[in-house]
Amino acid sequence: MQARKRIGLVAHDGRKQDLSEWVKFNEGTLSRHELWATGTTGAMLTAACPSLKIGRLKSGPLGGDQQLGAMIAEGKLDVLVFFTDPMTAQPHDVDVKALTRLSTVYNIVLALTRTTADFVIHSPLFERGDYHPVRPDYAAYIRRRDEGA
Repeated sequence: MQARKRIGLVAHDGRKQDLSEWVKFNEGTLSRHELWATGTTGAMLTAACPSLKIGRLKSGPLGGDQQLGAMIAEGKLDVLVFFTDPMTAQPHDVDVKALTRLSTVYNIVLALTRTTADFVIHSPLFERGDYHPVRPDYAAYIRRRDEGA
């Protein structure tokens, strides 16, 4: 993992303000990394922190969550900060579950709460470029699937 992390930022409507405050508080640290956000979240974060360069994807329900998932699957994202709202039903809940599943499958950093995000960004490992996460080996699974098991 490089010292310059590739970070996805997304938040449900009820948590967007919380994410905005977290990003503003950590603006100096985040400015040294590559940032990506889903549409509405990205617009809000860009307005709150105009000095940050944030790549914007589509809105979550319109495919932005899947774009982040593709980035994870292609090895183009190291960290996902996704402030979820556990008190509100989400019409695109399956997309949210897919993102958390892919983060687990590919063993990337996943922060679903502000406290977790704080611990991640302030970890000594966060700024280092010599950390090598263990990448799961799915060769046996792929072989089994290809053999029709």
